[in-house]
Amino acid sequence: VWAWNTMIAVVAGDAVVWKPSSKTPLTAIACQNIIQKVLKDNNVPEGVFSLVIARSSVMGDNFAADPRVRLMSVTGSTAVGKRINAICGKRLANTIMELGGNNAIIISDKADLDLAIPAIVFGSVGTTGQRCTSTRRIIIHEDVYEKVKDSLISAYKQVAKKIGNPLDQNILVGPMIDTGAVTMFTEAIEKVKNHGGKILFGGDVLSGGDYEVGTYVVPALAEAENHWEIVQEETFAPLLYLMKFKKFEEALEMNNDVPQGLSSAIFTLDMREAELFLSAVGSDCGIANVNIGTSGAEIGGAFGGEKDTGGGRESGSDAWKAYMRRQTNTINYSTELPLAQGIKFDLD
Repeated sequence: VWAWNTMIAVVAGDAVVWKPSSKTPLTAIACQNIIQKVLKDNNVPEGVFSLVIARSSVMGDNFAADPRVRLMSVTGSTAVGKRINAICGKRLANTIMELGGNNAIIISDKADLDLAIPAIVFGSVGTTGQRCTSTRRIIIHEDVYEKVKDSLISAYKQVAKKIGNPLDQNILVGPMIDTGAVTMFTEAIEKVKNHGGKILFGGDVLSGGDYEVGTYVVPALAEAENHWEIVQEETFAPLLYLMKFKKFEEALEMNNDVPQGLSSAIFTLDMREAELFLSAVGSDCGIANVNIGTSGAEIGGAFGGEKDTGGGRESGSDAWKAYMRRQTNTINYSTELPLAQGIKFDLD
């Protein structure tokens, strides 16, 4: 996300000040060091790329309120985005908001399950469910529900054998970013149980041996209902909700019936279902895919969402426009003064 924003902004003629997440300062410093060498080798003056390491509570509001910052691009939670947007709105600054997602995949009774199952598993457990486009909900036609459920449980059992250090090429699932994220994961599972949901697999926190840091978890599958409060929220963790539908219109309604609107997908071999999903009465998300998952396929396209996901687009053919100041110019090359609506304004 830093690269998407920064490189386009610089090409558009902007200077960039980057305040990364306070959870990843070393990664940010490494990126800054890499780009600084490129800038130096190409005689680009210092200050085009700037990095500030600080907690949002220390500098966030002041940064957003500074009139010298004409565009704020925010990647984070919906709550953070709303706060920053309100501050920027007071001074009429522009914003690009890439906030929360609650991404669903619809599995039709006409789906190719050999395509669908790997897409679901990758989308839900890849990067340990810590991606804005991670798959959170699976909306499954009742005729194939049991088959999909059994296939996912089997796949998750295989994944559970490959949890560990992500630098190991044989590992599929790495750690959560910190213990706070683990707490969010376990609390979400308890809320599912309190609603009456069923945990089909996983949900454990691993400990001892290679897992002594306490941030490794077993990705979880849960049967749930779309209207539950915990399902309506984004849990930034490998927790996947399974739910049924009978009629296709019901599946579309469930897909859209969450506050967020980032990514969505459908697996079907029925062109009518696919076209309806992509239509004005279909998915209300900024990204809508057919026969491919919610994450991993958005690179190069206009990236962003609707509703509580925010607004604006990063990447894509016209993303550069957001990073530039627009100006309309009219030049008169004649010796006469043309007036609006052909008005004659005779001063004699």
